[in-house]
Amino acid sequence: MSGLLAYCRPGFESDCAAELQEKTALLGSYGYCQTKAQQGYVVYRCAAEEAEHLAKKLILNELIFTRQFIAILAEVDDLSSDDRVSAIQLALLDEGLQEVFSAIKPAGELRVETPDTNDGKELSKFCRKFTVPLRQGLRKAGWMTVKESDRRPTLHAFFISSMHVVIGFSFSFNQSPWLMGIPRLRSPSDAPSRSTLKLDEAFQVFVPAHEREERISSGMNAVDLGAAPGGWTYQLVRRGMMVQAVDNGPMAESLMETGQVKHIREDGFKYRPKKKNVTWLVCDMVEKPARVGELMTDWLLAEDCKEAIFNLKLPMKRRYAAVAEYLEQIKQKLMEEGRGRFEIQAKQLYHDREEITVHMRWL
Repeated sequence: MSGLLAYCRPGFESDCAAELQEKTALLGSYGYCQTKAQQGYVVYRCAAEEAEHLAKKLILNELIFTRQFIAILAEVDDLSSDDRVSAIQLALLDEGLQEVFSAIKPAGELRVETPDTNDGKELSKFCRKFTVPLRQGLRKAGWMTVKESDRRPTLHAFFISSMHVVIGFSFSFNQSPWLMGIPRLRSPSDAPSRSTLKLDEAFQVFVPAHEREERISSGMNAVDLGAAPGGWTYQLVRRGMMVQAVDNGPMAESLMETGQVKHIREDGFKYRPKKKNVTWLVCDMVEKPARVGELMTDWLLAEDCKEAIFNLKLPMKRRYAAVAEYLEQIKQKLMEEGRGRFEIQAKQLYHDREEITVHMRWL
């Protein structure tokens, strides 16, 4: 069967599915989702022609719970350990498949991937070894360019097990730049907490590479609300910013010694900067999401910052519905009281857990 396969965080399959159903319906597609708890992916079943249409029109950057999605070309669940390449080649030689998806041939890149689960991690070593022979086999079958090209669609071999693979594709203009949709980040040994990776990932996900030099640069002023012990402040400091770290709790001495951090012992919900010279506002406070969203919106409306990145903690049930409501409240307030165009992005990042990360700014 055809459709889409969406990668997500294990345990959030129902939220991913609810979002896919809503977004695809808005695009005139009325398929259905197949989910299983803790499997790390969702399958959206629809006609092959619809899948190709959605691969173009369903904007990945606008999906909160999907890290990457692919339009399904073929699915093989009885691979022989003796010759998996030939079985995949044979599945892709189907005449109907060739006709429907002729526009994507040849693909310019291959990614061999797994779900983000314990079973998937065990498969990762096999996938690394299998990538080269599969790429060579797909080139022989005419499904890939002789040399890699980032202007052509990408083929994905998504291994659910060593004997079960889903072959799909994504378009270069609508895909994650990372394998499995996960940026590979190392936790710095001198960072005050592992939460530092959340902001590091957020900068990479929300700010395009070609804009980072202009929008995230040394000498900028930043505010970190609920900063202690300094995991997020650390990311601002390492990028050369001057930081007002707002928290009644203690900050890491290593950060204070940099001379770039001013520790302000105050309630993050009450503090406001004296000057309108703050570029970045960041916040990872453990508070009710509606309250955090309102605070961030007020900062932007008052022009106390130009851009904000913050986390919203998720409820236990109906998480997508709750998130959609939080974001709609923010958008409505910005539209009613704002003075120009704005951008809001939201994602459940790899380093998030029971939360999503939101970015917003004036355009």
